[in-house]
Amino acid sequence: MNAFEINGGKPLKGEIIPQGAKNEALQILSAVLLTEEPVTISNVPDIKDVNKLIDLLKALGVSVNRIDEDTYVFEAKNINIDYFQSNEFKEKGGSLRGSIMIVGPLLARFGKAAIPKPGGDKIGRRRLDTHFLGFEKLGAKFIYDAENHFFNVDASQLKGAYILLDEASVTGTANIVMAAVLAKGTTEIYNAACEPYLQQLCKMLNRMGAKISGIGSNLLTIEGVDRLGGTTHRMLPDMIEIGSFIGMAAMTGSEITIKDVCYKELGIIPTVFQRLGIKMELRGDDLFIPAQDSYEIDTFIDGSILTISDSPWPGFTPDLLSIVLVVATQAKGNVLVHQKMFESRLFFVDKLIDMGAQIILCDPHRATVIGLNKMYPLRGIEMTSPDIRAGVSLLIAALSAKGTSTIHNIEQIERGYQHIEERLKKLGADIRRVEATPKGH
Repeated sequence: MNAFEINGGKPLKGEIIPQGAKNEALQILSAVLLTEEPVTISNVPDIKDVNKLIDLLKALGVSVNRIDEDTYVFEAKNINIDYFQSNEFKEKGGSLRGSIMIVGPLLARFGKAAIPKPGGDKIGRRRLDTHFLGFEKLGAKFIYDAENHFFNVDASQLKGAYILLDEASVTGTANIVMAAVLAKGTTEIYNAACEPYLQQLCKMLNRMGAKISGIGSNLLTIEGVDRLGGTTHRMLPDMIEIGSFIGMAAMTGSEITIKDVCYKELGIIPTVFQRLGIKMELRGDDLFIPAQDSYEIDTFIDGSILTISDSPWPGFTPDLLSIVLVVATQAKGNVLVHQKMFESRLFFVDKLIDMGAQIILCDPHRATVIGLNKMYPLRGIEMTSPDIRAGVSLLIAALSAKGTSTIHNIEQIERGYQHIEERLKKLGADIRRVEATPKGH
C-alpha cells in the first residue's frame, strides 16, 4: 500500500493549474455513447475514476484515440450490447460509481442496458432511486437480479414525460437528460440539478443536435430528436480543486496563483472562502491568493457565529465542506460547519483533533470549529484517508502541520486528484510517496 509522507510547516509558492472537472468528466464521457460519430473531448483529468470509465467504454466497443495528454477522440460506432452480461462487466461496472452514467445514453440509443450495484465512496448511502424513477417515467422497465446484484433494463420504447425529481441529483438529472434526448416527444424535468457541469453537458448535447431548453434553471425541457451527431467539447476546471488550493494557500501562508479558473462558473465558492478571511484577487481568469499571516472568520451581521452549510447549486458544494472545516482550524474566530446533504462525511475530524485542532463534533452532520489563529500549529501524525475529499483535507492539514505526517489509503485521494504529489512538489511542498503498512494492519 502506498502512503504520502509530508514534512509540513513550509510556505509554498508558485502557479498551479487545476485539472479538468472529475464530476463533469463522468457525464461527458458517457454522452459519447449517444452517437456513432466522433466526439473530441479535451481537459480530461488523468485520474483513476475517469480512466476506469474510459476502459469501460473501450470494453463496450468504443474506439478511443488519445491525441494529446488531456484530449481524446471517442467513436461509439460498434457497441457490443452483449458485453453487459459478461462477468468482466459485472466486475468493472461494480467497482466504479460513475458506471451508472452509461445507462441513460445506452437506453436512449439501444433500448436496453444493465448495471451492477455500484460501489464508490463511503459517505453514506447514495441512493440511485432518482435515476431509476426517472427512467421508469420515460417508459423503462427494471428487472433486479438479487442473486447477482444486477439490474437489467428494457427501454425499447422511451417516450417523453413530465418528471418531478425527488432530489436535485446531478448525476440523476444528467442520466435522465441523456435518456430523454432521443426519446419520442417532449420531456420536462423539474427540480433538475443546475450545476455548471450539467449545463456543460446540456450545451454539448445541443451542439450534437439535441433540443434542450431551460439550461441553468431547475426546469429543463427536452424535445426528443431522432439522432445526434459528433462534436468537440472542453471540460471546465475542477471547482473542488480550485477551492482546495484556496484553502491550502491560506493554511500554509503561501502566495499561490491558480491558473484559468473559469471564475464565472465558481458560483459562491470564492465568497465562502472570503468569509473565512481569505484574501484573493482575480487577475484575468487567474485567481491570485496572497500570503497571509492570519485570516479572520466573518460573523453574521448580528455578531452571531457564522454557519457554513452545503446545498444544491447554486448553494455551496458539499465536496468543499471538509476543506472549509480544515481551513477554519487555523483561522481567527469560530464557525459551525453543517453537512446537510450526506451523512458520515465529518467523521475524519477525529484525525484533526489528534493533530491539535479545536473541534466539537456536535452530531454526524455538524461540527463547531474554534480557530487557533495559527498560534498553535497542527502537529504531524499518522492517519488514513476515508474518502476523496477528506483525504485532500488531511493532506492540506499535513502541509500546514509542524513535523511529519503519514497519510495511508492515498488511492482514495488519487481517485479524484491527478498527479497531486508532483504538482504540490512544484510549489515547494515536501511530500513523497512511500510504501507503508498502517498501524494495526
